[in-house]
Amino acid sequence: MNIEQTVSAAVAGLHLGNTFTFDNLRHTVQDRRHRRLRIVELADLDAHDGLCAALLSTDAEDFVLHARSDSALHRQQFVLHELAHMILGHCDGDDCAVEEALLPNIPPYTRARLLTRQDLDSETEIAAESLADRLAAGIRGSVFAESAYSEVFG
Repeated sequence: MNIEQTVSAAVAGLHLGNTFTFDNLRHTVQDRRHRRLRIVELADLDAHDGLCAALLSTDAEDFVLHARSDSALHRQQFVLHELAHMILGHCDGDDCAVEEALLPNIPPYTRARLLTRQDLDSETEIAAESLADRLAAGIRGSVFAESAYSEVFG
């Protein structure tokens, strides 16, 4: 797997251009997956607890659950990482199904795999983080472009 090629193809496949808003990205992901996307902060959790974010899916909705952080950019990166997993097709099977994550009798290893970023050096995690970085750059570019436009044209 060539991660750079995979990420570049994923970005191009979104058809968002070089700059876009978070809302544009969210709507694109929802449309591609044919289900609603809900992003929920888990107020009682902190990134220091080892849980940054989790992606859970039902037939009708996707949920990105993320830890609290004082940094808006940190929270955004949590969410973009999970969106990247969706965009890259890492959650197209049962791995992110809500019923698998919420049943109390699932093995602890499975729960840990779903709820934490373990094995950060795996190709899947590296690709998701690389895509999240590219998505963040596109969102930042949109903010800067709008700001420059306002400064020049009023």
